[in-house]
Amino acid sequence: MGDVFLTSVGSLILGIIVGALIGFFFARKYIEKQMKENPPINEKMIRALFMQMGRKPSEVQIKQIMASMNQYKGK
Repeated sequence: MGDVFLTSVGSLILGIIVGALIGFFFARKYIEKQMKENPPINEKMIRALFMQMGRKPSEVQIKQIMASMNQYKGK
């Protein structure tokens, strides 16, 4: 009776560990794919947005926008 219980608990723990590892690797692959398809915005993209609006951005404006975006990135 005790051996069956220990075997089932051991199998359960092993299944949880294997499932967590598989989930971790699938999640990492999915995030890498999303970052490749939708890269974070950079200074070049900000310049392009300003140009599409018909404005020539100054370097100070670009730095201010990047600083503002980085401020809210961690939240």
